[in-house]
Amino acid sequence: MGIGYGPGDPSFERSMRAGIIAAAESMNDGGTDFSNFKNSRCNPRYWTRTDNGGFQLKEGVAPSAAINDIFENGSLYAFECAMAMVMILYKATIGAIGDAAFDRHFGDIFLWDWNYDSNLQMITTFEKSDMLPGDVVYFKNPDHNPDKPEWQGENAIMLGDDRYYGHGLGIKSSAQMIAALNRHRVPGSRISAYFTDEALHPNFAYISGLAMRAAVPTPENKGARNTIFSRIGVKSYIYK
Repeated sequence: MGIGYGPGDPSFERSMRAGIIAAAESMNDGGTDFSNFKNSRCNPRYWTRTDNGGFQLKEGVAPSAAINDIFENGSLYAFECAMAMVMILYKATIGAIGDAAFDRHFGDIFLWDWNYDSNLQMITTFEKSDMLPGDVVYFKNPDHNPDKPEWQGENAIMLGDDRYYGHGLGIKSSAQMIAALNRHRVPGSRISAYFTDEALHPNFAYISGLAMRAAVPTPENKGARNTIFSRIGVKSYIYK
């Protein structure tokens, strides 16, 4: 897996985008539940649930095995939509570069909101014309019920042909996504949810080289407090 691609090979990007779509469809079928952070759950064989509702990889556990378990034993898991997007990107990365390379470069995973390992090198675009299947996109619900902050928007994987996977909502068209979010507005609101111009995707050219690259541990790649944090749906990105 991943062997035979040179860095920047466009066929690698096509293959990994297909892997992102396949991972999203697998999560849709896999029995995971949607929850807020307070009610999240995970398989304690692979993960330690933290006080803020995140999942910290257990010491001695292979990162690839822990990520794969989410898709194989979905009924043991409940989480919110941003965490789902990161899980899907990790799953596709495993498929693209193989278990061994993933374990070398993604050694201390912490899943919480938009925390992700710096090796994904996420790229943000701000034009709908730049969006491609396999991108993470965002449906914003500006007038959401304040008692339900989890419905302020929906992160989703663009599957193609006006199909999107959002954790908690499933696979829907853009119109269906908006209609679902509109059911969670302030009572009497006339401000509709909408499909934003923002999208995220990994740096495929960089990831394509990871299969052949030795692991170089850096402080930025270790644990919950030092992972890159960003969030689609806003225009500020924080790098710790």
